[in-house]
Amino acid sequence: MTASAPFPSHRYVLLDRDGTINVDTHYLSDPDELRLETDAVAGLCLLRDMGFRFAVLTNQSGIARGYFTRARLEEIHDRLTALLAEQGITLDGYFICPHGPDEDCPCRKPLPGLGEQARQALGFDPRQAWMIGDKDADIGLGQALGAKTVLVRTGKGAKTEAAGTCTPTLIADTLADAARQIAAYEQA
Repeated sequence: MTASAPFPSHRYVLLDRDGTINVDTHYLSDPDELRLETDAVAGLCLLRDMGFRFAVLTNQSGIARGYFTRARLEEIHDRLTALLAEQGITLDGYFICPHGPDEDCPCRKPLPGLGEQARQALGFDPRQAWMIGDKDADIGLGQALGAKTVLVRTGKGAKTEAAGTCTPTLIADTLADAARQIAAYEQA
């Protein structure tokens, strides 16, 4: 986990990483292969302009599987941070689950552990937060935390929607579409 100082008065969008912010390349292990999803920057800019701050919550079982190290993951996150900073977007923290799916840890999505870590580190009210992701595990974490949720159709999102394995607050094509829908939802 990497996080900056708490921001108790700020609202947060909690973001899945692979398939939501960046293209899911199946165990991304090379920072040079990191590519942003279509409309990710536009969506984050819209959300930022609405007053939201950001934290990334990501399962990274590639560490447990030996596909990459924590140091390599930090390099990937450094690259993502730099790419977004070029567009005026700041991430307040990365909260990762390095465990495999069979390790029965409380921080693996859909369990709320990563969300609780982010809440404690950043000091936000999860009932005022949104969780955005492309898998049912992302939606499950958001719901367990008490946040509103958005399933994006990027990454594995379209397959998740078709499978009907979750019931998010909203369904959006991209992060930009998610931002527009969140704005409309909050004005309603």
